[in-house]
Amino acid sequence: MKIIKFEELECWKEARILVRMIYDLIDSKCFSKDYRLIDQINGAGISVMNNIAEGFDSQSNKEFMRFLRIARRSTSEVQSCLYIAIDQDYINNTSFDKLYAQSDKVRKIIDGLIRYLKSKL
Repeated sequence: MKIIKFEELECWKEARILVRMIYDLIDSKCFSKDYRLIDQINGAGISVMNNIAEGFDSQSNKEFMRFLRIARRSTSEVQSCLYIAIDQDYINNTSFDKLYAQSDKVRKIIDGLIRYLKSKL
């Protein structure tokens, strides 16, 4: 089956879930005053989604992989922000674990897509 639009990509779908989870997280009162961290984690999550979409429309596997690598790095940025959030007692271990696992899931799917695209070069 050929994927026709980025919304069909599993990594994009899972990145969308990650962004929803981030928005739910930053809506909490504990986060309300740390604007820098809110902007950072929110921007990183959005970057994951948008780079997958933008790369898909690049019309070249090599260019798509470049955008996927950026998206992959943004998942690490989300995870790093989660450590800041837990260290500041903005989130509990359960929230940390759920968001960390979701970002890790996105990264693994991206890694698989990169491997697939490399094999087609």
